[in-house]
Amino acid sequence: MKRSIDTLRSFAMKGRSALFVLGMALSAESVLAQQQSLQYFRPNDSRGINVFETTKNDTTPFTGLTVKVGGNFSQDYQSLSDKNNATPVLVNGVNVNQLDPLTNGANLAMANLNLDVQLADGIRMNLVTYLSTRHHQDAWVKGGYIQMDKLPFLKSDLIDKIMNYTTLRVGDMEVDYGDQHFRRTDGGNTVYNPFVENYIMDEFATEVGAEVYYHSQTGFFGLVGLTTGELDPTVVAATKIDSATGQLNAYDPAFHAKLGYDRQFGSDLRVRLTGSFYEDKSSPGNTLFFGDRAGSHYFFVMENTQAASDVNGFSGRFNPLFSEQVTTVMINPFVQYDGFEFFGTFESANGRTITEKTTRNATQYAADLLYRFYAGDQSFWVGGRYNAVKAALPGNPTDVNIDRYVASLGWFPTKNLMLKGEYVNQTYKDFPANDIRSGGSFSGWMAEAAVAF
Repeated sequence: MKRSIDTLRSFAMKGRSALFVLGMALSAESVLAQQQSLQYFRPNDSRGINVFETTKNDTTPFTGLTVKVGGNFSQDYQSLSDKNNATPVLVNGVNVNQLDPLTNGANLAMANLNLDVQLADGIRMNLVTYLSTRHHQDAWVKGGYIQMDKLPFLKSDLIDKIMNYTTLRVGDMEVDYGDQHFRRTDGGNTVYNPFVENYIMDEFATEVGAEVYYHSQTGFFGLVGLTTGELDPTVVAATKIDSATGQLNAYDPAFHAKLGYDRQFGSDLRVRLTGSFYEDKSSPGNTLFFGDRAGSHYFFVMENTQAASDVNGFSGRFNPLFSEQVTTVMINPFVQYDGFEFFGTFESANGRTITEKTTRNATQYAADLLYRFYAGDQSFWVGGRYNAVKAALPGNPTDVNIDRYVASLGWFPTKNLMLKGEYVNQTYKDFPANDIRSGGSFSGWMAEAAVAF
């Protein structure tokens, strides 16, 4: 009981701190209102919807050092119920497979602080700080990077011509694997996502590294990237033995790449298709499927908090446990015609933990179908999502299956304000009888309000 009260107090203090800092950010926003134009930049508000990699369209002249202070704030109301039929497992007299009782109520508010700086012509810096999130109870830096679309300091005509088609990005940054991460919820930043939560198997990680993009004028583009393959890199030598090799664990770099086509046909039709690849052959702790430090917006579903040493921040998601080795590919089609919008995902992943000698497979499918109604500055949408995962668990001979159905509707009263609601139904199949998710399901509705600037 004391632990629960302390946790609630911590959450309340964190929420007040986040509101104070966001208030400061809003004041800064007003002061800097005349200095907000940045080059090669994805807007934080509704104008950033369906913006993927930034393009080479240079529509903003460089007028000197420019600082943009922005933020995201979201508040959810949850009405979800869950159930399971897992075999009771007693630990110190507690059935760790008994689900926590849920009630309707407001979840912890989440907030991000965004700092973007135009350092020079074609050179921009980004830094995002989580102020209040489900997973972390203190302010926490998500990451930062430098993006270079021009290299004026080299004073080379040849380099200038190359940079007409090239973008460089260096830092501790969100890995550009797949297209779904451009549409996901990230802590307080929820405006790009027409739904409240992300995929069941959430591909998101921040890693130290570099990415090189090539943009053609025909709509084709590509990127290659090299990173540490770790959320929290270390220089401490390995002490663990890899079960597959019998040798000390190696810290190999991770490689990722993307090839795509994105073209606007007339004023009504846009077609985009990408294929992505990510591989890390050996890691002290790869977190491509477990790298979100903000956490889920479905609170405490399918959970027993008494059984956990720490409150799980990823309720409703599935981690395939590919911490030692992972190879995965993703294909994303996107079609936009008038108000209709389709976004799809097919993903096939393979990997293992350090204690496993062989790899396992996990596949994911998802489809979003939306219709957006546009009326001046007021935008409405209605949509649905189907998301399914099939995966092998360590030591389990039968693949497990998870299915999610979501219906959503939403409204942007202005480009900076968003309201949305959804109904969700998720089921767990073929999990071992002693797994808390055995015969599990949760369903209900969510409401969310957000501010983005």
